[in-house]
Amino acid sequence: MNDFSLGGVREIDDIDGIAERRIASRSIARMGTSRELTPQQSTERSIIHRSDVARPEVDAFRELRTRLLATADGNFVTLVAPVSRGAGGSFVARNLAAAFAFDDSKSALLVDCDLRHPSQHTTMKVDIPRGGLIDYLEDLGSDIAPVLYDTGVPRLRLLPVGRLRENGVEYFSSFRMRLLVDSLRSRYPDRYLFLDSPPVNGGPDARILADLADAVVLVAGYGKDTPAAISRAAASFDPAKFAGVVFNQGV
Repeated sequence: MNDFSLGGVREIDDIDGIAERRIASRSIARMGTSRELTPQQSTERSIIHRSDVARPEVDAFRELRTRLLATADGNFVTLVAPVSRGAGGSFVARNLAAAFAFDDSKSALLVDCDLRHPSQHTTMKVDIPRGGLIDYLEDLGSDIAPVLYDTGVPRLRLLPVGRLRENGVEYFSSFRMRLLVDSLRSRYPDRYLFLDSPPVNGGPDARILADLADAVVLVAGYGKDTPAAISRAAASFDPAKFAGVVFNQGV
């Protein structure tokens, strides 16, 4: 098991691949933001930001980004799953996505998959007048673009939950959900998806979402989740996808 602590090239050898990457790079370059957050606004939203001063929390997320990139060829979908509620899974998912968006050649999409207790749009202070994930999944004739929201962080978009639902099993295991994830990833080869999961010990949602992901990052509350609880949660996932544990302190 790999341990991470907070507080603690792709090769292209064909012409089509080169062309695809150039097109994607131009698309990402155009992916601006209507209101880029100031450092103070980022702090208020619990989002890391770049600065001239070295900060341990920013370096920690950059290190985690580097480790994930080293394990994959091309873009990927990462499930961020807390062991228990209050472990800080949403904090880690949000800031890991922001760390990927730091790179001008990459874009990130954060998908809030905690149907009972969604928090990303509230914490990030994003108005969601057009709904979100559940609205899209329930309306077969809808388009995903209207519910991908600007976050104020360049190259980072948010897909919020939208309508609240008690159980995500039927949504996350649906063909429409799988098709959505595949489409969001494949449209741009430099887009990285981050699924903010409900707690592993709260039901089957995290395990079902793991089927849609290429990598799983488990978040344990430092001093909150016991070694036994962490081991049980880790055992819920395919070892081939399991990237490691983030020990999160104080968030």
